[in-house]
Amino acid sequence: MAKKATARADSGGKKVAKSSKASNSNGGSESRARGDGAQSDMVDALIKLLQSPLVIDLLAVGATAALAAITESRSSRAQGAMDARGSKKVLKAAGKAAAAAVGRRIATEFDEIKAASKRAGEERKTTVDAEA
Repeated sequence: MAKKATARADSGGKKVAKSSKASNSNGGSESRARGDGAQSDMVDALIKLLQSPLVIDLLAVGATAALAAITESRSSRAQGAMDARGSKKVLKAAGKAAAAAVGRRIATEFDEIKAASKRAGEERKTTVDAEA
């Protein structure tokens, strides 16, 4: 659930809820102008995220796993092992395969980050010990 945004007032340290609309005489057009800039920033951040190598890799892994699941089910259908509700099952299996593949890839990335962080920490310790 989203929480209301709050800001500390300069005097008194009390929390003051931010208003979503500006209370100015021009009907809030100033607020809308600032909102468009913030929305534009959010869109730019989303585009940058979608263009990142990790997200592209995750999408490729998920698509490959889904395609493999669909191909597997189509080959079994050609052999006569498909029932009337086959297409729903195929889509469900493809989604599960994609989610599992993306999960494994994310876990692998986290493991690599942890290992690199550990190596960097050990290198810093040896560098500090050598200087002392």
